[in-house]
Amino acid sequence: MIHPSYVELMKVVNHDVSIGEEPVVNSRYSIVIAAAKRARQIIGGAEPMLPNSHGKKPLSIAIDELYVGDVKILSDEE
Repeated sequence: MIHPSYVELMKVVNHDVSIGEEPVVNSRYSIVIAAAKRARQIIGGAEPMLPNSHGKKPLSIAIDELYVGDVKILSDEE
């Protein structure tokens, strides 16, 4: 099983959304795309935002960054 799950990631990403507002992430697809984009940035030379990420794969780092809130997913308007 993948940890954190898609549901947990979606809750973390959408935690600032007020009742009645459109959530930033509506689907698993959005989470996958965001994690893949961040992983590509890391592969391209971007410095990971988490300590002790040495030796981890870029996608694992990206998912961890999303989960702890170091990386934010912005809506199209932002």
